Amino acid sequence: MAAAATAARGCGGVWRRAWQRGAGGPSPSPRGQRAAASSARGGAVPVGKSGLAPWVPVVGLEIHAQISSNSKLFSGSQVQFAAPPNSLVSFFDASLPGTLPVLNRRCVEAAVMTGLALNCSINKKSLFDRKHYFYADLPAGYQITQQRVPIAVNGSLSYSLCIDNKMSQMVTKTVRIKQIQLEQDSGKSLHDDTRSQTLVDLNRAGVGLMEVVMEPDMCCGEEAAAAVRELQLILQTLGSSQAVMAEGQLRVDANVSVHHPGEPYGVRTEVKNINSIRFLAKAVDYEIQRQIEELENGGTILNETRAFDSKLGCTVPMRDKEGKQDYRFMPEPNLPPLILYDAKSLPANMNHQQVVNIDWIHERLPDLPSVKRAKLVEQYGILPEHSFALLNEDGLTEFFENVVKQTQMKPKKVIGWILNVLLSYLKQHSLTVKESPISSLMMADLLNLLEKKEISSTAAKQVLAELWKGEEKTPLEIVKEKKLELIQDQKELEQICQAVIDGQENEVMAIKAGNLKVLNKLIGLVQRETQGRSSPVLVKQLLEKKLSE
Repeated sequence: MAAAATAARGCGGVWRRAWQRGAGGPSPSPRGQRAAASSARGGAVPVGKSGLAPWVPVVGLEIHAQISSNSKLFSGSQVQFAAPPNSLVSFFDASLPGTLPVLNRRCVEAAVMTGLALNCSINKKSLFDRKHYFYADLPAGYQITQQRVPIAVNGSLSYSLCIDNKMSQMVTKTVRIKQIQLEQDSGKSLHDDTRSQTLVDLNRAGVGLMEVVMEPDMCCGEEAAAAVRELQLILQTLGSSQAVMAEGQLRVDANVSVHHPGEPYGVRTEVKNINSIRFLAKAVDYEIQRQIEELENGGTILNETRAFDSKLGCTVPMRDKEGKQDYRFMPEPNLPPLILYDAKSLPANMNHQQVVNIDWIHERLPDLPSVKRAKLVEQYGILPEHSFALLNEDGLTEFFENVVKQTQMKPKKVIGWILNVLLSYLKQHSLTVKESPISSLMMADLLNLLEKKEISSTAAKQVLAELWKGEEKTPLEIVKEKKLELIQDQKELEQICQAVIDGQENEVMAIKAGNLKVLNKLIGLVQRETQGRSSPVLVKQLLEKKLSE
C-alpha cells in the first residue's frame, strides 16, 4: 500500500514536497535519505503509512561560544589559537594538587553582556558546580560549570529566514533561550591512527565558554542555521566572542526528535560538535528524515549521541545514552557564589572596579544586528533583504557606507554594485572584504565616473576587473589607458545605429510589427560595435527615433 501526501504547514511553510512509499519495501539507501534531507527546508513533514498523521520535528540547540578573553576562565594562561601543543598550560589547567581557581572578570562581563543582548534575566547570584566525567583531555576528572543556578535565564532570540529561498520573502521567528552558563572548555585529543595512540593538547583546557541553551522551538535545519547565524552576529557585534566556527569558537549540539501531533515528544538524538552553519542545516534535516524513515519502517529511535559526517552528508552513531551517565554534580567548593549588582543594589562604599554592574554593562551595549538592519533600511532606502546581505559579510556594511559617503551615486544604485558585482568577485576568490584589492575609495571613484556618464556600466565592469588585479591604478587612469570613455559625438553614434539597423532587416521588421523586446538585441549590437563605450539609454533613444522614421 502506498501513502502519499504533500507536506502541511511548518517551519515557515517552507517544506512543500510529496512523500511516496511502498509498504514492506526496503529502507532507502543513505544516498536517497541524504537527497530527501537536503531538499527538506521546513517542519511540515510526510504523513505516516496510514496516510493520516503527519510527523512533527522538534529541534533544540546547545551552543558553546568561546569567550573573547586574553586569559582563561580560572587561570592566567594565555588564550591563543594554533599555539604549539601544551605551551599555554598553567598548573591549574593541568590540575596539579593545591592549585585554586581565580575567576576571570572579563568572562563574567561577556556572559552578562550576552545575556542582556538575548533578553535574559541576569541572576545576581549564580553558582558554580563540578560536573564529573573521565576523559584523557580533562585532567581534573571534572568540569567547572553552572548546572544549578546559571548566570542568565529566560531569554529569547529573534531571527529571520527566507521562504522558498526567496530573499524578498522573509519571516521572523523567535526561539526561547533557557539559560546561559559559564563553564570551562576541555583539552583536545589528537588521535594518531598510524601509531595507534592518542596525544593530548591542554592548550584549550580551561578556556572560558558560554553555553547558550535554546528551547526546542525549531523544526528544521534552516531554522536552526538561521538562529545560530543570528546568534553569531550578535556575539561578534558585542565582542563577547569572535565566534569563528572554523577555529572551534562556536560549536553546536543539535537535539532532534519527531512525533505525531498531539502526542508526547519522541525519543531524541543529539548530534554533537557541529562546526559549520551549513553542516548544521544538513545534519538536522538528515536526522529528521532518518528518524522518520526508521519509525515508518517499524523501528525505534535510540537515545544516542551522533556525529555528522560532512563527506557522506549523514549522521553516524557515537555512543548511546540508555545507561544515563551520572555526572555526580556537586557544588564547586573552591569558588564562592558569583554576586552581581545593579544600580539599586550596589553599596555606596563599594569599589566599582571590583564588582560587575549589570546596569553599567546594559548602558554600553552596542546596536544589535536587528537594529543595524533597520537603520540601514531607514537611512539609505535599501531593501530589507539587502540589509541582511550587508551584515552577513564581515566588514561589508562599513565598506558600503564608506562608498556612499564618497560617491554621488544614490545608495540604492550603490548597493547593487556592492552586492551583485564586488561581492561575487570576493566569493569567487574566497576573500573577505578586508582582503579585497579594491578599496572603498576606488569603488567610489569608479561609481562617480559612471554617475557622471563618463563611462557605461559595461565599461565600469571592465574597469572593476582591472582594479581587481591590484596594479594600483586609479579608475580614471584605467579608463584613459583602455579608451573606455563614452562616445560623446552623437553623429558618430547615429551612424553606428544606422549601420546596425541596415544589417538587421528581420529584427527591424519584428520591431515594427510590435515586438519591442527585439530592440534590446539591437542595443546590444551597438554596444558591441562601440566596445561598451555608448550609453544604452542614448542608444535606445536613437534607435527608436530612426525606426519611427
